[in-house]
Amino acid sequence: MLTGESVPVEAGPGDAVTGGCVNTSGVLLVRATAVGEGTTLARIGAMVTEAQAGKAPVQRLADRISGVFVPAVIVLALATLAVWLLLGHPAQPAFMAAVSVLVIACPCALGLATPTALLVGSGRAAQLGVVIKGPEVLESTRTLDTIVLDKTGTVTEGRMRLDADGIVTWDGAEGMRSRALALAGSVEAASEHPVARAIAEAAKAQLGQVPAVQEFSNHEGRGVSGSVTLDGTTYQVRVGRPAWLAEQGVALPEQATDAVAAAQESGATAVVLTVDDAARAVLAVRDTVRPSSREAVAALRELGVRPVLLTGDNRRTADRVAREVGITADDVRAEVLPGDKRDVIAALQEEGHVVGMVGDGVNDAAALAQAGTRGLGFAMGSGTDVAIEAADITLVRADLDAVVTAIRVSRDTLRIIKQNLFWAFAYNVAAIPLAAAGMLNPMIAGAAMAASSVIVVTNSLRLRNAGK
Repeated sequence: MLTGESVPVEAGPGDAVTGGCVNTSGVLLVRATAVGEGTTLARIGAMVTEAQAGKAPVQRLADRISGVFVPAVIVLALATLAVWLLLGHPAQPAFMAAVSVLVIACPCALGLATPTALLVGSGRAAQLGVVIKGPEVLESTRTLDTIVLDKTGTVTEGRMRLDADGIVTWDGAEGMRSRALALAGSVEAASEHPVARAIAEAAKAQLGQVPAVQEFSNHEGRGVSGSVTLDGTTYQVRVGRPAWLAEQGVALPEQATDAVAAAQESGATAVVLTVDDAARAVLAVRDTVRPSSREAVAALRELGVRPVLLTGDNRRTADRVAREVGITADDVRAEVLPGDKRDVIAALQEEGHVVGMVGDGVNDAAALAQAGTRGLGFAMGSGTDVAIEAADITLVRADLDAVVTAIRVSRDTLRIIKQNLFWAFAYNVAAIPLAAAGMLNPMIAGAAMAASSVIVVTNSLRLRNAGK
């Protein structure tokens, strides 16, 4: 939950462990070196609070215009009345001209420009699985030029799967791959380890069912063993790390060593299957990339946004995922500790970038909040509550293309708001001289003012098709 690795990491005597993480096997005796506000989780919470407190308020364009426009119109109406009277006109037409100025300049359209567009835009975004927290979010999408993507659970699915070609055998017997999967799946089905679950699920998906394991043993962080009866013959089966099998006196042939090295080089986790103390197969599992991630990264580049991959996982795995989705090696930040994710965002901001951050875990919360100070925080709706709370935009869909949708809808909404403000203001500027000159009576001015509001609302309704 906190570290970002896709598979559990072994801990030994003297290693630091973090409260909130899960021990998958064995028993740990832990000395608490920090409690209360000193724990990792509490520090992350403090960083979230600090980052949110530093968020600068965004000035709304409509408020700035109205703050100057309304007093100016009142002064202009009084000036119109005074000029008409000074020129010797009767009081009635002078007052009608002044009232016409006030009516035609009534900033109804200005007041409707932002909320109507925001209402329609946020509703459209919600239809597409994007929840926008407030109008200030929209301004940040206009200048967004860098987006940082958390790896586990965001770019990837956050769960291990057996590679399509992840079973390597060197026994010439026909059907050895199926037999290897059946034997490995049988013993792994009794384990709760993520690697074990991946192999067991693949075995059940491909074979329908696997034999029950007998005499099962779980060897903490190393592997599993047991006896499996297949086709009337009982085999002693082990599945585990090559180093553990070597300790058990199992000799690994060159084919097994090469297969393990190739899998690890590609960022996968490899385990070896032994049958009756003889190595028979190598199985490779990995955290799989979401199907939409590559297309989403390409779409972000088309929007002028540079994608950066950020993860606490090892460099080799991070590089493999980056290559798969189309992110350059220079834009990969790997082996980043939870507290340092926020520093990565802050460093990019100091370089002058407007940064968006996409994450889903507790370890992403501080980075999401930091991104929100001068950019945007995107939280996966399938993620943790603290990440959602710290973010500016929540992605209900667990696909990365929801980020692209969020940016497009936000930019479309901001564009419509600016169009509304322009037309509302331009209309008033053009009509006020006519009213001041006595060419519009108050009834016609009122009708024209109402028409401007209708135009603004109609323009906002165009957002019903945004994001396509």
